Amino acid sequence: MRKVYLDHGATTPMRDEVFEAMKPFLKDNFGNPSSLHSFGREMKKHVDDAREKVAVALGAKPEEIVFTSGGTESDNIAIQGVARRLKNKGNHIITSQIEHHAALDACKALEDEGFEVTYLPVDENGMVSPSDLKDAITDQTILVTIMHANNEVGTIQPIKELSEIAKEKDITFHTDAVQTVGNYPLDVNDLGVDLLSLSGHKLNGPKGIGALYVKKGTKVKRITHGGSQEKKLRPGTENVPAIIGLGVAIELAVKEVNEKVEKYACLRDKLIDGILKIEDVKLNGHPTKRLPGNVNVSIDYVEGESLLLNLDMKGIAGSSGSACTSGSLEPSHVLKAMGLDHQSAHGSLRFTIGRGNNEEDIDYVLEVLPEIVSRLREMSSVWKGKEAAEKKN
Repeated sequence: MRKVYLDHGATTPMRDEVFEAMKPFLKDNFGNPSSLHSFGREMKKHVDDAREKVAVALGAKPEEIVFTSGGTESDNIAIQGVARRLKNKGNHIITSQIEHHAALDACKALEDEGFEVTYLPVDENGMVSPSDLKDAITDQTILVTIMHANNEVGTIQPIKELSEIAKEKDITFHTDAVQTVGNYPLDVNDLGVDLLSLSGHKLNGPKGIGALYVKKGTKVKRITHGGSQEKKLRPGTENVPAIIGLGVAIELAVKEVNEKVEKYACLRDKLIDGILKIEDVKLNGHPTKRLPGNVNVSIDYVEGESLLLNLDMKGIAGSSGSACTSGSLEPSHVLKAMGLDHQSAHGSLRFTIGRGNNEEDIDYVLEVLPEIVSRLREMSSVWKGKEAAEKKN
């Protein structure tokens, strides 16, 4: 049976070049980068080389890169670290209703500490309005955190415009760019952000490694304790093999990003056009300002989970939303914020395209999916009721 992986928004396969670069550091090259002897100094050199590669990829300076365990930890250090560092200046944070739970839950934890959080609404395409951000700012606002591109529907936010609004009021700006780094051209200076989160396994690197860009001069308080590594913002012995893997992965990803954008967008548009030919299907997310590899649709009168199981039996891997909330039976908070009703939110299906995909993969999905939808709808009392009503009219 043909196997088609279209869940690269959840995770990506590690590139061979990344694995080969990591191998020597999994066993033989084992020194601790903090040690003063030659074993340690050698490891520190490799960590610094990887830091340089991440910095170049973002348009940053090496000293502005902090290695973390992934996007979630980066978001927590940025959001909680800035809020606690600046709490004497104010207690108000602004975010959006469609953030990843890494950011939303960090904000909710701060509410328990007495901070006030404004959750900006989005329009029907999942876009944050700059005027809403302007209106939400108070003299107590110390931090704005808005993701670069949404992990479920792929909508790309106007981060440059939003960060300029924050800068006018001397407010720190953080963006979660886990879905965009390596998959979409970006530069921290052009975006105008003070902090940016990224994750290794979203760009064909290893799991368990990420990074946080912290612009020089940005005030962040440590949220964990126990060592002086990573400027005390992420204490603990560095994961050297993963750091080296991230360095190689991001260097390759950024080098190929324009080629990937063109290829992914071509496959994405073909997939969207084909799926929209099925009756009662609509595209979720912005029609043009979206990630080149993201397809998110609502297929009415079927459950997303049933679709996924049937696709899996045909060798196709997709998702119904964020992998981090796949165990929840609640409809997506992103789709609800965009105004989708309960039925459409529960019938959502996400495909995310990656390096290994080709036109034959898309053709296979478009061959299999309509038959699955038709079969599931035949078992739906709601669908049968709709058909009966149409015949009556």
